[in-house]
Amino acid sequence: MSRVVHPIEVESYRILRERVDLSHLPPLTRAVTERVVHASADLAYVDELVCDEAALESGLAALRAGAPVVTDVAMVAAGITRAGLELVCPVAEPAAAELGRSAGITRSAAAVRIALDRVGPGAVWVVGCAPTALVELLTLDAAPALVVGLPVGFVGAAESKAALRASGLPGVSNVGEKGGSAVAAAALNALLYVEEKS
Repeated sequence: MSRVVHPIEVESYRILRERVDLSHLPPLTRAVTERVVHASADLAYVDELVCDEAALESGLAALRAGAPVVTDVAMVAAGITRAGLELVCPVAEPAAAELGRSAGITRSAAAVRIALDRVGPGAVWVVGCAPTALVELLTLDAAPALVVGLPVGFVGAAESKAALRASGLPGVSNVGEKGGSAVAAAALNALLYVEEKS
C-alpha cells in the first residue's frame, strides 16, 4: 500500500525547495535532510545534519530485509508512520526501571540493554530523546545496521552525537544540542518513503 501525500505536505516541500537547493546531495542524504527540515521547519539542519550515504544505504537495506526498529521513547515510535514494522521500545516497561536502579543507569540506558537482548545485531536504532540511550548503545556490541542519533537537550546531547560520529558506526546525527523525537522519526520515515517508491 503506497502512502497518500497530503496537499499540505506537497506545498511544504515546494516551499522548502524554493528556499534551499539540495539537488547536489546524494539521494538518500537529500531525502533525510528534506524530511528533517520539513518536520522541523528549521533550515539550519541543512548544514547541521551529518549523513553518510553508505550508512543510509545500509539502513535502507536492513529495513527492506525486515530488520526491527528500536526507539528510545514512545514518541519516536509514534512518529514512525509506516505500519508493519517490528518496533521495539521497552523504556516504559517495569524491567527498564528495575534494571536502571540496579545497574545505576538511566531508565533509557537500561531500555537499550533490554532491547538489544530482544533484537540482536542488525537492527535499526532511532534515538530522538535520551542522550544516555545513545551513549549506552555505543558501549554495547550491537552491530546496528543504522543508528539515527538525534537526541535533544543541554546535557549530553551534543556529546553523545559526537561520540556516535567518532564510533565508526553507520549513523545519522547532527551537530549541536537540538534534535528530538519528531526529527528522529522524520529521518527514519525518509528511508521508509524511499523504500515504498522502490
